[in-house]
Amino acid sequence: MIDWNQIDTVLLDMDGTLLDLHFDNYFWLEHVPQRYAESRGYTLAQAKQELLGRYRDVEGTLEWYCVDHWSRELGLDIALLKAEVEHLIAVHPHVVDFLQEMRARKARTVLVTNAHQKALALKMERTRLQGYFDAVICAHDLGLPKEARDFWDKLQQIEPFDKSRTLFVDDSPSVLASARDYGIGYLLRVLKPDTKEPARESGGFMAIDDFSALLPQG
Repeated sequence: MIDWNQIDTVLLDMDGTLLDLHFDNYFWLEHVPQRYAESRGYTLAQAKQELLGRYRDVEGTLEWYCVDHWSRELGLDIALLKAEVEHLIAVHPHVVDFLQEMRARKARTVLVTNAHQKALALKMERTRLQGYFDAVICAHDLGLPKEARDFWDKLQQIEPFDKSRTLFVDDSPSVLASARDYGIGYLLRVLKPDTKEPARESGGFMAIDDFSALLPQG
């Protein structure tokens, strides 16, 4: 699928790509509504209806990914609530094998995530993946989400890469479209970000169900 002789840099998303998105989906769609309902005296259905509207209002912005934003908006300690269900944080199948393969190939491997610093710290502590990366880039430190065209210019300034010899793997079509517009040469979509849900459509991108497709065969 990939000619590794043509790749110098591998940029990897975290949630839904390396990690099972089930944690995030359960957290935002079930756990937060439950705690919000308890704090406001709402029914669970009322809490879910209100929160879904709030989520949609900021989807694709840094605020959507920001732990501090939601703590202020909802009057809840979002970081603490994440810790309550951290047992659900899980690494996708074959991810560690893939990261070890990238290390063996000496490809520069960079985690590039929209996740807030507090969520990133929790997930790295839980998964022990941080040592596999040459660099970890958090969109909140750059002030723009990956969906923004200018994000990639800012990334290039602190983590220079040859666009034509870079592979970027993500589960979000809007993020992949932004990377495509920027000119990144190799794009790959993960079709099963949440292992509890059916695979998604490729949306016109080269795609994999899991990282076993990128490992040497035989």
